[in-house]
Amino acid sequence: MKDIKDNKSESPKPIRKILNKKTPPKPPKFNIMWLYGIVILAFLLVPTLLSGGSGTPTTFKDVEGMLKQNDVEKLVAYKSGDLVVAEVYIKKESLNKPQYAKAGKDQRLFNTANNGPQYTFTDASYESLKQSVANAEKDMPEDQKVNIQYEQGHESFLSNWLVQGVIMVILFAGVWIFIMRRMSGGSGGGPGGQIFNIGKSKATLFDKEAQVSVTFNDVAGLEEAKQEVMEIVDFLKNPKKYTNLGGKIPKGALLVGSPGTGKTLLAKAVAGEAQVPFFSLSGSDFVEMFVGVGASRVRDLFRQAKDKAPCIIFIDEIDAIGRARGKNNIVGGNDERENTLNQLLVEMDGFGTDSGIIILAATNRPDVLDSALLRPGRFDRQVSIDKPDLIGREQIFKVHLKPIKLSDGVDAKKLSAQTPGFAGAEIANVCNEAALIAARKNKESVDMTDFQDAIDRVIGGLEKKNKIISPEEKRIVAYHEAGHAIAGWFLEHADPLVKVSIVPRGVAALGYAQYLPKEQFLYTTEQLLDEMSVSMGGRVAEDIVFGRISTGALSDLERITKLAYAMTKIYGMNGNVGNVSFYDPQGEYQFNKPYSDTTAEMIDNEVRKLVDDVYQKTKVLLNEKREGLEKIAQKLLEKEVLFQSDLEEILGKRPFDERTTYDKFVNGEAALNPDVDNNAIPDSLTNPELSRIDGEDPKL
Repeated sequence: MKDIKDNKSESPKPIRKILNKKTPPKPPKFNIMWLYGIVILAFLLVPTLLSGGSGTPTTFKDVEGMLKQNDVEKLVAYKSGDLVVAEVYIKKESLNKPQYAKAGKDQRLFNTANNGPQYTFTDASYESLKQSVANAEKDMPEDQKVNIQYEQGHESFLSNWLVQGVIMVILFAGVWIFIMRRMSGGSGGGPGGQIFNIGKSKATLFDKEAQVSVTFNDVAGLEEAKQEVMEIVDFLKNPKKYTNLGGKIPKGALLVGSPGTGKTLLAKAVAGEAQVPFFSLSGSDFVEMFVGVGASRVRDLFRQAKDKAPCIIFIDEIDAIGRARGKNNIVGGNDERENTLNQLLVEMDGFGTDSGIIILAATNRPDVLDSALLRPGRFDRQVSIDKPDLIGREQIFKVHLKPIKLSDGVDAKKLSAQTPGFAGAEIANVCNEAALIAARKNKESVDMTDFQDAIDRVIGGLEKKNKIISPEEKRIVAYHEAGHAIAGWFLEHADPLVKVSIVPRGVAALGYAQYLPKEQFLYTTEQLLDEMSVSMGGRVAEDIVFGRISTGALSDLERITKLAYAMTKIYGMNGNVGNVSFYDPQGEYQFNKPYSDTTAEMIDNEVRKLVDDVYQKTKVLLNEKREGLEKIAQKLLEKEVLFQSDLEEILGKRPFDERTTYDKFVNGEAALNPDVDNNAIPDSLTNPELSRIDGEDPKL
């Protein structure tokens, strides 16, 4: 515990340098929107700037005083409706007087100097205005009297309300055109735009200018799959080799496999090797909320591809648009996904289909795809990319171990034997985790211990030695794991135990047992029953030792229940139910069962009987080996982690001569490429994760 905390407190020097390095602030980028804003503001201010100042409304009584003080420079009168409007211009030297301070500034132009008129007032007629001004100036000298200027159509062109309205309409039209061009991607584009390009394809084009650097040498463990797609690449490079014999290149190839097995990586290798234009996109790129958009994007994609032919189109996760039609439809509704699929089917092999376009697609759900999509002429080949076997895992390890500084004892063959069921992505994660663990411990190189810790990390989750567990809970976990160990050691068909631990890992696992399963595809009834007994060992051990049970067997009971129903409903391994299978991979029986209520009751009863028999069988075994159960539990409480050698020291050698796949492979005796039926058992029921680790979840 102390070492771990000390290691965490130390930060590697290179990381510290990077964190402390001050990067110069980037200058702000020029935004063209500011320029547009300035132009719009200028248009709004032009009428005001050119129309002169604004006069403060007043009455002739006040103007009379201005006239008598000789402050008025001129009067301008014009007709406005039934009245006459008079504008008063004050002399510049008189604007300095306090009474004219407010009128001397134009409120519309941010209190700038008002060049006039400073005041306005109205009168009934020209004659009335002239008589009022004459009466006010009757005692003034002739040279000080103000002349009245009469004007027709006095308002300036830009001040006219009609002209201003036209300007505003033009301005609004300009802003609208600008917005539409932005939304259609015409003038700079931008996020959230492209509303008029919504029917355009979103495929990424890789050609000579943007070539992919991944090649077939970077793809390991997929020799058969590589052979299939390499033939397509070879045809594009040497078409006469095939056409001379009358052969035709497949129009499409569907890559099928579990997540992380390398489907997308293989497609990248094809893009890097083919040296032809390569369009890459995802099935979800066709999906849109607008009607007809998906079909439009399909048409646009193939139009671009025909212009670039010969070329390759890669559609990742094609099940997003390729699901079987006619299922789960809303009555009276329009399924946009089906319209997209229909257009894709026509483009791939329709009446006007042109040659020169090869379709690659990838999915991990081939069971949900439409049958019309899978027929020859569209996807002529289905390339199965399974999880790698022993040889494949060794090759993948060698690829991912190249950039890592390794100790002398690291062996890719041993690592591949210790990671059954791992996909390529998991192997890459193991190699990366091992390097991180070694760096955390300040090592110069990565050794096998780091890889063992990385495998445990990937399988069981993060180790949590600082989790507070009461002594009573720790004792329950120790006996629980000891029950698994005893059952796995003394049952012939159970997978051999490699490691058992009571160190908490993951989110809620208080302990775990790791097994090394065989590389096999067919399971007998005896093997499945022994696997169920091993899973039941923890619950039985708690019952025997403490006389009560806990919630720690949650994952065990879940596995046992699934396996019991699979044996009864799917594999036909129950005598009363008979040799029938209700396996439904395509979800055809979502809302109704393919058997009667009587059969359903029989299945439930047989499953309960099967689980009870397994429980009693395991209880008899643990009672017979009670002494070994106690020794293993006490040793676990002492050391927390036990390996296979520790179990041999406590229990003696395993009473079965059959060697593990690990032993055979390390010594070069494993049979390669066994001839078995790969489709005998669904992947969901033979997940190696379930057989190689047993995590205890304390929560219901």
